[in-house]
Amino acid sequence: MAGDDDEYVYDEATGEWRPASEIAAAAQASADVRDASGTVLKDGDSVTLIKDLKVKGAGQTLKQGTVIRSIRLTDNPEEIDCRYDTIKGLVLRTEFVRKR
Repeated sequence: MAGDDDEYVYDEATGEWRPASEIAAAAQASADVRDASGTVLKDGDSVTLIKDLKVKGAGQTLKQGTVIRSIRLTDNPEEIDCRYDTIKGLVLRTEFVRKR
């Protein structure tokens, strides 16, 4: 339970006054970038593809099981920025990757 000295903020979604720390924690949890299995991803993580993906503009297919190292998070929680061999500026959807 929140402490007595905690600020309360009106939550328009629920129509209730809630502790500011509780609302901040909920916002942080929803902002986390998660892979296909729900694991939280961070900058620098390595991921594995769970499906064959055709790369538009590169004329190449990345096979299931391909390891992508050193990912970077983007402003969109459903996409990650990465580099693979000769493909620069590769953006993958998080629904197609799993953290290693």
